[in-house]
Amino acid sequence: MELWNSSTWGSSFILVGILNDSGAPDLLCATITFLYILALASNGLLLLVVTMDVRLHVPMYLLLRQLSLMDLLFTSVVTPKTLLDYLRRENNISFGGCALQMFLALTLGGAEDLLLAFMAYDRYVAICHPLNYMIFMRPRVCWLMVATSWILASLSALGYTVYTMHYPYCKAQIKHLLCEIPPLLKLTCTDTSRYELMVYVMGITFLIPPLAVILASYTLILFTVLHMPSNEGKKKALLTCSSHLTVVGMFYGAATFMYVLPSSFHSPKQDNIISVFYTIVTPALNPLIYSLRNKEIMGALRRVLGKHLLPTHSAF
Repeated sequence: MELWNSSTWGSSFILVGILNDSGAPDLLCATITFLYILALASNGLLLLVVTMDVRLHVPMYLLLRQLSLMDLLFTSVVTPKTLLDYLRRENNISFGGCALQMFLALTLGGAEDLLLAFMAYDRYVAICHPLNYMIFMRPRVCWLMVATSWILASLSALGYTVYTMHYPYCKAQIKHLLCEIPPLLKLTCTDTSRYELMVYVMGITFLIPPLAVILASYTLILFTVLHMPSNEGKKKALLTCSSHLTVVGMFYGAATFMYVLPSSFHSPKQDNIISVFYTIVTPALNPLIYSLRNKEIMGALRRVLGKHLLPTHSAF
C-alpha cells in the first residue's frame, strides 16, 4: 500500500461528508443552512437575554448561558466549513486544520458532557434543598463548575488529538463530516486496536460518571416531586426538568453511539447522520427546548426586546 505523506502540516485530508453522499445534496445543504442560522439566532438571543436581564443572573441560567455558548461554538466549528466546501466543490482540510477541528470538537463536546451533569445537580439542589440553594450554588461554586467543564474537556481533547494525529496515514479520504477519532483511525497504516480500546474505555469513563450524576439527581428529584403537596409545584418542577432531560437524551444518545459502541457497529453513513445530529441539529434545538416552555426566559425576552425595540411602551 502506498503511504500517503501525512507527517507534515502542509498535507491535506479530503472530507467526504454527508452532502457528498446524499441523493438530494442541494435540499440537504439548504436544510443545514437553515438549521445553522437557527442555531446562531436562538443561541445568540438566549446569550443576550441571560446576560442583559439581571433577573436571570442566577446559577440555573448562568449554566444555561454556558450551554448556549458551547452549542454556538460547536456548530460553528463544523457547519460553515461543510457548507463552504460544498458550494466551492472543495473538500480539502489541512493536517493542522484537521487537528484543530478535532481538538475544538472534542473540547466542546466534553465540556457539554460535564456541564449537563452540573446542570442536573443544580436542579436537584433547587428542588430538593430550596432553602439552601444559594449556599450550595453560590457564584464561586457555579463558576468552578464552568471552569472544571472547560479545563477537563480541553486537557482530554489535547491528549486525544496529539495521540491520534501522530499516526502515519495511508489514505487521505475521510468519509465523515468532520475530523473525528473513529473515521480517522480507519485511514492509518498501523494497528490501532489498542488505541481504539483506550478510546472506548476513556469514552465510557468520560460519559458514565456524568450520566450517573444525572440519573441520581433526577431519581432524587422524582421522589421529592411526588411528595409535593401542590400540583402547581409538581408541574413547574417537572416542566423544568423535562427540558433538561430532553437535551440530555439527545446529547448522550449521539455521544454513546459515536464513542462507546464498538467500531463493528459503525458505518460511514450512520456516523455521518449521527454527526449531523449532534453538531447541527442539537445546537439548533437546545435553546428552543429550554426557552419556549420557560416563562422566565420568555418574559425576559419580552423585556429585553421591548426595552430596545419598543422604548415608548411602558408595558415592557
